[in-house]
Amino acid sequence: QVQLVESGGGLVQPGGSLRLSCTASGRIFSINGMGWYRQAPGKQRELVASITRGSSTNYADSVKGRFTISRDDAKNTVYLQMNSLKPEDTAVYYCNADSIRSYSGSYLYDGYDYWGQGTQVTVSS
Repeated sequence: QVQLVESGGGLVQPGGSLRLSCTASGRIFSINGMGWYRQAPGKQRELVASITRGSSTNYADSVKGRFTISRDDAKNTVYLQMNSLKPEDTAVYYCNADSIRSYSGSYLYDGYDYWGQGTQVTVSS
């Protein structure tokens, strides 16, 4: 059973920093693209940043220059370093993996569109 588990959220003052982590657990063979999304109250979920298996990155315009996404495939983990945080960054942040290849007995299984449970980020003075 493959799961994504996020950590690192919390309360931070404007201008502060947080680092989110998301680790895939289970008998992982490989992970394709990964990303971070966020959803603020009353708003739709939006893409914050994504990273391909080859480590090409993409960012929402609102976070360019402030957030950095990275991955450590040896640890099956993706990170989101968030600097210069603003109140408008307040949201629940979700980790996503678009596809994960994992072991199922002696076979390899391709699963798609995995989501973590979300972690709250609150930026407030």
